[in-house]
Amino acid sequence: MPRFAANLTMMFNEVPFLDRFAEAAKAGFTGVEFLFPYEWEAEAIAERLRESGIAQALFNMPPGDWSAGERGLACLPGRDAEFAQGVETAVAYAKALGCERLHAMAGLVPMGTERERALDLYRRNIASAARRLADEGLTLLIEPINTRDMPGYLLNHQREAHAIVAEIGLPNLKVQMDLYHAQIMDGDLWRLFEATQATVGHIQIASVPERHEPDRGEVNYPWLFEKLDAAGYDGWIGCEYRPRGDTLDGLGWFAPQR
Repeated sequence: MPRFAANLTMMFNEVPFLDRFAEAAKAGFTGVEFLFPYEWEAEAIAERLRESGIAQALFNMPPGDWSAGERGLACLPGRDAEFAQGVETAVAYAKALGCERLHAMAGLVPMGTERERALDLYRRNIASAARRLADEGLTLLIEPINTRDMPGYLLNHQREAHAIVAEIGLPNLKVQMDLYHAQIMDGDLWRLFEATQATVGHIQIASVPERHEPDRGEVNYPWLFEKLDAAGYDGWIGCEYRPRGDTLDGLGWFAPQR
């Protein structure tokens, strides 16, 4: 049975970040994910996880200067050392939080940089990070992001990401299949999952096109949940959506999945 993780960057914003863990547990979630933990001490987050009895499913490595518009470092020329330091920072947090999966954002292709050059650098940095994470028994995830929400992002299509994973050939390197992004860029979601299941390491959901609760829009999520269960997918499903209103009021979709 798939396990659902509340995304605490987007959900339960009615309370401060460190209080969202308890709110997610009370709502019936067994895990949580979020974008970045680095504003808080790792032990402060670990304490909230212990108190709530829930698991840390995933978080992102440092993305560079987020407030200045950076969306990852892995494809940026001249930022290799900073990317490598970010890997170490994320590993330290992962060990403190008992988190087994880390996502490395690719980054926006810099003006004047050929895409193929950015891809070559990306492959090298991702391979290096995956080898480092393997030393700690951790899984590295890469994720395609749609061009509408994040123009200029290096990685946009699921099959491209799976091809990179196959090319690098490390068993702890997987793809984060966000069905919101995949529907916008690729469609045919179930066939896409069937063709790539072996290298899917994490799934995320949201309605399309609004990115709200997965209870309306283009994607039939109840059907997909049944298919994922029947296919033996037992990983996490991260709820990376923006609630239309109060988080708890929008959890009607989740009641049958608890």
